[in-house]
Amino acid sequence: MKLFRFGELGKEKPGVLISGKKYDASAFGEDYGETFFETDGLARLQTWLSKNQASLPLVNEDARIGSCFQRPSKIICVGLNYTKHAFESKMPLPPEPIIFFKSTSALTGPNDGLIIPRNSKKTDYEIELAVVVGKKASYVEEKNSMDYVAGFCLHNDYSERAFQLERNGQWTKGKGCDSFAPMGPYLVTKDEIKDFNNLKMWLKVNGELRQDNNTDDMIFEVPFLISYISQFMTLLPGDVISTGTPSGVGHGFHPPIYLKAGDVIELGIEELGEQWQVAR
Repeated sequence: MKLFRFGELGKEKPGVLISGKKYDASAFGEDYGETFFETDGLARLQTWLSKNQASLPLVNEDARIGSCFQRPSKIICVGLNYTKHAFESKMPLPPEPIIFFKSTSALTGPNDGLIIPRNSKKTDYEIELAVVVGKKASYVEEKNSMDYVAGFCLHNDYSERAFQLERNGQWTKGKGCDSFAPMGPYLVTKDEIKDFNNLKMWLKVNGELRQDNNTDDMIFEVPFLISYISQFMTLLPGDVISTGTPSGVGHGFHPPIYLKAGDVIELGIEELGEQWQVAR
């Protein structure tokens, strides 16, 4: 299934993409959040759709698309997880995953726009594959990791490099600003993805291709990341693990190329859809 949410900010409704058409699934009676995932919501929704799909109204094409799930308990990010990105950052390959958090207040819809933070001079983009946790996970063995996955989505992990790297090296400062976590448009269930280790991914700024890569360049792959992170904290249903960005970020150019008001950022991952943001 491909799930999405639509409507006014803070009042989003659940939807389902079926055969390229967006259907309003409000009659199901639940939004896509922690309780939904915790109570086997994906299976229940699938059963409900098999009986009610014919009666579902279409979503207006002009409707705003929100984040593809409700605000999670945490957004966990993995740094320097692509070989070529580590090289462009002039940093050694990490011996184990680098973990940091992104504020949940940064969560926004895929096309809502980027707010460049006050006093920012080095706002940057990062296309990432995000994993949505499907059930409570603690001390998970790698061989069982995928049992805890609900699905995947597209994430633009915006970063303010001066805040991140020049303010005592605390990455979270440069990661959690408002609008810095557009997610979606779709939460794509894991059964829909042929090979999450081989997905094409791209990002453009003002029509110029900046990131053109594949998830096969990950240093630590998804099953290992789930197991690894679960050794340090309990993952709750609906939590997000963002798995790192490939090469081509603005900070990696010589000289660096950072975002400015008016820039148009477009990005997409194979099978997961596309996003479009305007910086302001």
